[in-house]
Amino acid sequence: MPSKLDPSFEKQLAARVNYYREMGIDDFYRRPVDTGEASTKEHGREGELEEVIAAGVASSLFDASRPEIQDKPAALQAIREDIGDCTRCRLHKGRKNIVFGVGNVNADIMFVGEGPGADEDEQGEPFVGRAGQLLNNMISAMGIQRRDVYIANIVKCRPPGNRVPEKDECDTCSPFLMRQIAVIQPKVIVALGAVAAKNLLAVNDSMANLRGRWYDFKGARLLVTYHPAFLLRDPRQKKEAWKDLQTVMKFLGLKPKAKNSED
Repeated sequence: MPSKLDPSFEKQLAARVNYYREMGIDDFYRRPVDTGEASTKEHGREGELEEVIAAGVASSLFDASRPEIQDKPAALQAIREDIGDCTRCRLHKGRKNIVFGVGNVNADIMFVGEGPGADEDEQGEPFVGRAGQLLNNMISAMGIQRRDVYIANIVKCRPPGNRVPEKDECDTCSPFLMRQIAVIQPKVIVALGAVAAKNLLAVNDSMANLRGRWYDFKGARLLVTYHPAFLLRDPRQKKEAWKDLQTVMKFLGLKPKAKNSED
């Protein structure tokens, strides 16, 4: 028979499981572990906790099976209502609007950026400033329009001075993004920039290593490219970003926009 968990450890385990469920991860199982003294000393409670959830997290985060969502707008609205007038992290201080996400609920492509800027905070919509205009041009060059895709960010409140969101802020906010992804069920997720890529993939690596390959992610294929704000600072990298988008287009069978525009 399994041994009874220590109450404090059981509470810790429940909190961790609830966190992953907020991310849309529901399948957990406990690996067999050696209950001997040596094993207990080697792993400790934290090790046992990881044994309980690690396999379930790994399999669920990259699981290709996705439940059918009957009413996507209602499901997204429920997520927005759960967020409420959020004060879960320090980013709520000084914000004007929560920037939830926008676009086609049946989109094949979902773009995920870092966080709102000043224009986004003012309007409550992601990618509406200069970087957003460039993103619109990138989407148009792919032969589709902004209304055909879904756009969101890792964090939903503007970091002060447009600084990079800190890890605890991303950890607090990203479960809502995971739920959005689970509702939209895109075929492709495009991670815009290092912050989005590192948080989605739970890795710490350079853009050079993160780009140029497909990742399996929550039933979708994920590709990393440069953030439009970075491309505004270094236009030389636009060709590299276009290569990334061409990979997405080839996967989805999209035809590039005819070259009769100024972009």
